[in-house]
Amino acid sequence: MKLKKVMSGILCLVMAITLLAGCGKKAPTNETGNQTEKTENKSEGDVDLSEHVTLVMYLYGSAGVANEDILAEINRKLTEDINTSIEVKYIDWGDIGTKYPLIWASNEAFDMAYASVNTAVPFYTLAKQGSLYDITDIVDKYTPTLKETVPESSWAATSSEGKIYGVPTLGSGYTSTGFVYNKENCKKWGISEVTDLESMIAYCDASVAHGIYPFNGNADIFRDFYKMLIETTGNWVPAPGISTEEMHLVTRDYNNYKDIVHPAFTDEFAQFVTMMDEWEAKGYWPKDILSSSTGDKEMYKNGQSSSYITHLGDWTGNFINIHGKLADQDIDAWYFAEDHNKIMKSSPAQDITVVNANSKYPERCVMAIEKFLTDQSYYNLWQSGIEGRQYEIVDGYLEKPANYDESVDAGGFSAWAFSNSEFKIPLRTEHPSRYVKMDEWSKTYLSDPYTGFSFDSSKVSTELSAISNVNSTLGIQLMLGKTDNVEAAIEEYRNQLKRAGIDTVIEEVNSQLESFTPAVK
Repeated sequence: MKLKKVMSGILCLVMAITLLAGCGKKAPTNETGNQTEKTENKSEGDVDLSEHVTLVMYLYGSAGVANEDILAEINRKLTEDINTSIEVKYIDWGDIGTKYPLIWASNEAFDMAYASVNTAVPFYTLAKQGSLYDITDIVDKYTPTLKETVPESSWAATSSEGKIYGVPTLGSGYTSTGFVYNKENCKKWGISEVTDLESMIAYCDASVAHGIYPFNGNADIFRDFYKMLIETTGNWVPAPGISTEEMHLVTRDYNNYKDIVHPAFTDEFAQFVTMMDEWEAKGYWPKDILSSSTGDKEMYKNGQSSSYITHLGDWTGNFINIHGKLADQDIDAWYFAEDHNKIMKSSPAQDITVVNANSKYPERCVMAIEKFLTDQSYYNLWQSGIEGRQYEIVDGYLEKPANYDESVDAGGFSAWAFSNSEFKIPLRTEHPSRYVKMDEWSKTYLSDPYTGFSFDSSKVSTELSAISNVNSTLGIQLMLGKTDNVEAAIEEYRNQLKRAGIDTVIEEVNSQLESFTPAVK
């Protein structure tokens, strides 16, 4: 709401309450020196906006040269609307693993932060340990547009024990790992386009025959193959318990979320890693892949591979960056999960904005978030910058202006939690299949059966550490065909997982799932 509209309706009442509640009290300031609001200055159903406050918010990344200018424009609008400003503090990419937990553990004075089920301290952990503000009543009273716009299933996903602890993104994402390849190669090599495993193998064989690795990069490729295993196998979907950055658990049937196993103990796993051993012998990737430091997409850009595995948003969003300077590029992807109707919508708790439990202005925080998520003018600023400087819209596409100078105009924020699919304007640099596929999947997607579940790992931290060590050694070697005897290595991998405590972890996951009711059905 506009400030002048709020004040015209509640001025008299606010003044009366201010005189009574504020008598003899000095307005507090937080440790960053920001001006603060008297927390008593509220009337029933309304927030006193007479004092300007500055909210401190943590986001990932670092400040671009023009970020201050973009933020100044956001704050100009925000001051006009709710007499509030935002100060962004950044967590540099290399510091996320250490600094993100520290901001919550140190009792630092700030108001908002990015959160996710995948952050260094997961969202549900933050909620359960009392780090987050319960915004349930605030959403109901002060931000009706936000309450109505966010689907009930998304509110459920950002709730714990019936209380709302975060505002989820309105952007749609899908778990959609695929084999990205060049159809021009199919024409040159006289083979079919890739639509299944058989034609993928044919593409890889032809690539080797023409002197180029199908895959190239570093050991991180093991994750891509592990996702391929899961997404091409029956009704398997990832299960909680072990980080999805590792060789994690699955449920064998997404209709039965309690049927949890580690894939290592299945015939499907044995068949898959045997195939990986065969692919390594065929020369699908370099012999020294375990010691390489260069990523797979960089290798593709350098002409040292003919394909790679990644998700829809990555390759389509980075299409020009990866493929733009290469000749004869007609790129497509075969998405593994499509064959089993398992394209899964990302959890609404993937990207969230949360309010620190110590914030003195939770109402202002949620009112600001409402603006960022439901007003396209704010959305454009957070996602694209200032029109005419960072971007312009030409024929319905976002483009850089002709006078754009990266040395003075580059800027942007990792504002994923402020995304809204309805407001998104396509980038000229994106591959158009991004929107075609997202439209298809929006009609057929599978919801994550574990949305709303938070696994408490405290009782099995020792076991998880031991399992991680097993995964990072023998597990990776199996996924990349780097064992001398694959059958013996599979058996040894299983034995090592048993000794590390895999059964104890699965038992603990199942125990915690006993009291879980899925948030999304």
